[in-house]
Amino acid sequence: MTDDGWAKAVRQQLGLGRLLPLGGPEDGSWITEQAASGVLSRAPSGVSGIRPGTLRIRLADPEAAPEPSIPAPWTALPPGPLRIEAEFSAPARQPLPQIAEQLRQTLLAAAVERLGLVVAEVDLHVTDLLEVAASAQQPTAAEASESAAGETSASHVAVTKPGHPSPGPVPVRDPAAELATVAIAVPGVTRLAPVPGLPTPMARGGLARPVRIEDSDEPPDRHVQIQLAVAETHRALDVSLAVRAAVAAAAEGDAPGSVTVAVLVTAVEPGQVLPT
Repeated sequence: MTDDGWAKAVRQQLGLGRLLPLGGPEDGSWITEQAASGVLSRAPSGVSGIRPGTLRIRLADPEAAPEPSIPAPWTALPPGPLRIEAEFSAPARQPLPQIAEQLRQTLLAAAVERLGLVVAEVDLHVTDLLEVAASAQQPTAAEASESAAGETSASHVAVTKPGHPSPGPVPVRDPAAELATVAIAVPGVTRLAPVPGLPTPMARGGLARPVRIEDSDEPPDRHVQIQLAVAETHRALDVSLAVRAAVAAAAEGDAPGSVTVAVLVTAVEPGQVLPT
């Protein structure tokens, strides 16, 4: 199996989907397709009469996507504009163009305002015409249960505030734990949320642990990658940028050179904020 094929198989097994860019090339932020799709799938609840179906997100033009300004998580997509592909069922007795446009604008607004995705296209597909309009467009209990299970499957290993070192004559410094404390203090971060169960080769992208620090000698620099969950009450990109700034400042003290920080959002949690 090729490197790309192996990576795709791993992502599919874990249910993560693609690692999507948040913002642009300078923003150093990514989000799992699973986390982003969860937010966008809830957005159409205000569109009367429709029943949302499958939703996928991919690069609109892979060949034109620029390279990120900092090292990206392994297998992450480059920071180019995205295309949202959404299926839905529509009421047969309502104007389809009007419903489709309302759904398109709803998805665009959620992608930009709630997540921070750069979206170039929204491609809609009608899969069925409903004789009776869907009521309130709330998922059934089974669907809600499956959705909740899917949204948490990639991030059920949670890391909250790191514990204090055990008392002893010579405390052992843990730089990763120190940066974890800085990250989870940022408003909108609910917890550190590493992706569990990834094979060893994935560790080279920093996905196996919530905080990964890599120092390089040529040129001297330090790169930090962090995986975390954010509250849906905060815009994901804004939280990520705040984490990057806070962690970069904290990591500069003993760094061999310049510091870069990449953030991967692995979950967006409705109505949750970190207790103070």
